[in-house]
Amino acid sequence: MKRNSEFQFVSLDADSLQVQLIAAYEQICGQTVHPASPERLFIQWITSIIWQERALNNYTGNQNIPSRAEGENLDALAELFYLHKRPQARAAGCTMRFYISALQEQHVLIPAGTRVSDSANTFVWATAADAYIPAGDLYTDLPVQCQTAGTAGNGWAPGQINQAVDLYSYYSGCENITASAGGSDRATDEEFYELLRASQDAYSTAGARGAYIYHAQKVSNEISDVVANSPSPGVVKLYVLTKDGQMAGEELKAQVLYACNDEVRAFTDQVFVDDPETVSYDIDVTYYLNSNTEVKAADVEKSVEAAVQQYINWQCAKLGRDINPSYLHSLLMQAGIKRAEIIAPEFSKLSDGRDNSVPQLAALGSLRLKNGGLEDE
Repeated sequence: MKRNSEFQFVSLDADSLQVQLIAAYEQICGQTVHPASPERLFIQWITSIIWQERALNNYTGNQNIPSRAEGENLDALAELFYLHKRPQARAAGCTMRFYISALQEQHVLIPAGTRVSDSANTFVWATAADAYIPAGDLYTDLPVQCQTAGTAGNGWAPGQINQAVDLYSYYSGCENITASAGGSDRATDEEFYELLRASQDAYSTAGARGAYIYHAQKVSNEISDVVANSPSPGVVKLYVLTKDGQMAGEELKAQVLYACNDEVRAFTDQVFVDDPETVSYDIDVTYYLNSNTEVKAADVEKSVEAAVQQYINWQCAKLGRDINPSYLHSLLMQAGIKRAEIIAPEFSKLSDGRDNSVPQLAALGSLRLKNGGLEDE
């Protein structure tokens, strides 16, 4: 949902204001105000002062409405909601596997704060608490957290974090066994406002759908969509989509599951975080340019490629969004072409999970984009 445009509490029509001031002056003083008279210039100056005050009044009024407030003003209005504070930047996390060189008869300590990194030392990750490799085992798996908050710590594939900064007894190696996820930047005004609205459902601890969605979204600003349903009594299924149109990874799903348990869930609910069903679609388009256009064909081709990419991003930005070639056609026409032959995709209706079924997510298969050349209008 887009935030509302600025509302005008007081008119900013300077011409109308000046007319009113001139009429009032002429009535009070009993003389005509001529265009080049000193009185006219003075009234114009007064008009500008009043106009600026009106603009400030409008700004002040809008900053008292959550849907229009910005920055610290929006932070102050958060007192009216269940969520009181703007989410700050969070660090990504993943699961590391720590190895030792040989079996030991006693537990091997991995101290809290043990740091690891990638081969280029891009980021440092650290354990949060003391842990042990049990006697008779060669490794143990521990959660680590990036020491740099923000989205930059997301997306490190398994095996990329494999260098120890701090060594422990019998150390022989380490590697992350899950992709890093869960990092997020400080919430923007748009993101914060949407969370404020969603948080109003969180007052209920009776298993409300909106409450589960809010607590899941609060885990990370990188979460773009959440579907919560109940396929059977006492069972709650959560499906999470990230801003890049991808299903949540194991780390993010674990964080969502943790956030939606304990005091959040109803006592009788069992909560699970599952993956949506993916529905593959292809793009096969031939487009034609107008022979009379003054725009370079190369520029139109770039616009067409950008339009197709915009469609791909839009198509996977929401769970249950129907595969809609009409939207692709509208984007292509805005790119400046004459016409388009869209062989694929065909319209397909996807489940949004509201009927307690598994929600579906569109996933691009093959892409074929062909320039059919010039045509007369």
